[in-house]
Amino acid sequence: MTRTASPTAPARRRRSAPPTRTPSRASRALAATSAVAATLALVATTGGAAAANGWGRPSPADDPVVTRAALDPSLVEGRGADVAFVEQEAENVATNGTVITSREAYDLAAEASGRSAVQLERGQHIDFTLPEAANAITVRYSIPDAPGGGGITSELKVKVDRGHTKTMDLTSEYSWLYNQYQFSNDPEAQLLHPDWWVVECDGGDADTGCDPATREVTTPFRPMHFYDEQRLHLGRTYAAGSTVRLEVPKNAKADVTTIDLLDSEKVAKPHVEWKAANVLLFGADPRGKKDSAPALDKAIAWAKKKGLPVYVPPGEYRVDRHIIVDDVTIIGAGNWWTTFKGSEVALDEPSDDGSVHTGVGFYGKWAEDGGSSDVHLSGFAIQGDVRERIDTDQVNGIGGAFDDSSFTDLYIQHTKVGLWLDGPMDNVTIKDNIVVDQIADGMNFHLGVTNSEASNNFFRNTGDDAMAMWSEAGDDNPANANNTFSHNTVQTPTLANGIAIYGGENTTVANNLVADPIREGSGLHAGARFGATPFEGTLDFTDNSVVRAGTFELNWRIGLGAIWFYALDQSIDADISVTGDHYLDSTYNAMMLVSEWTVKDEVRIDGVKFKDVRVDGAGTSAVSARVAGGASFENVDVRNLGWAGVNNCGSFNFPNGGTEFVLTDLGGNDGTSLSPWEPDPVNWLGRFVPNAPSCNDRPTVVAPPAPSEWEQPVG
Repeated sequence: MTRTASPTAPARRRRSAPPTRTPSRASRALAATSAVAATLALVATTGGAAAANGWGRPSPADDPVVTRAALDPSLVEGRGADVAFVEQEAENVATNGTVITSREAYDLAAEASGRSAVQLERGQHIDFTLPEAANAITVRYSIPDAPGGGGITSELKVKVDRGHTKTMDLTSEYSWLYNQYQFSNDPEAQLLHPDWWVVECDGGDADTGCDPATREVTTPFRPMHFYDEQRLHLGRTYAAGSTVRLEVPKNAKADVTTIDLLDSEKVAKPHVEWKAANVLLFGADPRGKKDSAPALDKAIAWAKKKGLPVYVPPGEYRVDRHIIVDDVTIIGAGNWWTTFKGSEVALDEPSDDGSVHTGVGFYGKWAEDGGSSDVHLSGFAIQGDVRERIDTDQVNGIGGAFDDSSFTDLYIQHTKVGLWLDGPMDNVTIKDNIVVDQIADGMNFHLGVTNSEASNNFFRNTGDDAMAMWSEAGDDNPANANNTFSHNTVQTPTLANGIAIYGGENTTVANNLVADPIREGSGLHAGARFGATPFEGTLDFTDNSVVRAGTFELNWRIGLGAIWFYALDQSIDADISVTGDHYLDSTYNAMMLVSEWTVKDEVRIDGVKFKDVRVDGAGTSAVSARVAGGASFENVDVRNLGWAGVNNCGSFNFPNGGTEFVLTDLGGNDGTSLSPWEPDPVNWLGRFVPNAPSCNDRPTVVAPPAPSEWEQPVG
């Protein structure tokens, strides 16, 4: 059993031919998108420039712009997590810095929320106006790597209304990965796997930075994972309308500091659990000077005997290994107040599970050892020290197997995976957590997880799928079943998907908000891949919003969909419904059904039902079909499509002048594209039914206007 192998890893190890037919450069396809976004960003910057040099109270015209996923909150109302903080994008506020914008992978701006950020040189600043009273902020930022890798530190000054100045010591020690999977910290490294198929060498143009003869690449090769974030308690509460200035000192080490956004909130006073086993009484050190792991073990053992919870008061507790938990409740003072922080520790020899490091984390017993049950963790932060991706390492925030357990109000940062749960296990609740800056997944239900739910969680800057259910087959593993992901927010996964479902039965993905996936994946995904069990029973995607997805797939050199279904290992023929989803500002397609070229005549995707869906802007099409099978559409309203309503290639055999993919029109499918050869304003789908070939591997991308209120059906 591989406990921690990423479900997206095999795709990056594959060398089979992609399902494409003619080469083209991604940069040409994205040019229009970048140009429009840059224009909007420039307007936002110049609009606030007059106020950037002064400290006076803002005028009504300078009211703070609060966003969710870089959009007006009204456009995503009722979707995503209900969080304590408010979000402000740097590109919307006053600054004397420079706005950067991009949607191209391996570009600094592309990994920013909303695909825009502000760069500050030494001596420059940016001013955020607090929309609500706040005593704490989170700054998402990027600073350059060290020339040889490993990161640097650099100061950022924080001033509120000309009050006391605080200093944030920004770091890039947890950022900047390079090269091929599993990636490198060395910016000068040549190909980690010279024998793998590499699009820049084997399928790219002459100017891609790779010499096909020698397979030497221009370094740094494929830089990624640029951003990090840091929280700061301001020490007092400031009223709405106060100005938070972030200023780069003139002697800062970083040549440039990039600010993506600022979150602000009013943190409550520390929680106190009076009737509990207080870890301080067992020798835990809240100053973080000595190892508190032994004290935690003692407190847990004593609390279990007495039937009490464990309480961890405010402080930063050093823990450099796993804390094994079973039949215990551990409560912190709140995730702003109680922190477990540890170094990644190299093991003298690999452990039985393949780990070569250990680090801070709370682990249940493995399923083969009986698993853990009745574990409840809440109200604290876990901050790890993971700077490289080693899939065999058990350096996750939460790991192991749990039954009848819950994980709530946690803040998890700088671990490999926030919560990777290896079943079989039943009745797990993951709720109200913040998981950021992960090297791999945000969370994963893996191996026979049943009757479990993840809801109202916030994920940002994960290095793989932010949320995944991986129902891995083999060794008589039971399937994942009856699980739900609901009301979660996912922002800027740097690799793979926002929410991904790999096999399983009776799965619900509802009321989530997913924004800005970067590469080798997209917003919502269902994949028959990675050795997963078949999709069985129902799979429901309901009332989700996906923003600025539909990314460019570098290896295939085509655009994906904001939601995409992928048949690789086997066909997909479960009862699948997509109802009430909104796909906003998709870079390429809104909906996609696809197989890989090597299995295109062996697998199918059948019976997917799209109903009451809105597509507000897509650079190419509403639907892209590159597989045999079929789907139905009812009350799917679209507007601002760049190319055509449907791009239907089927399995590329084109029997009898049609394709192998059948589209069923159940009525109410209103709207049209922006294409001059598709003028019908009534039914975007009608002319393509049932299986008319409209196959274009790489249609020209036309960037849509920004999403807006949808007052009535189109047409």
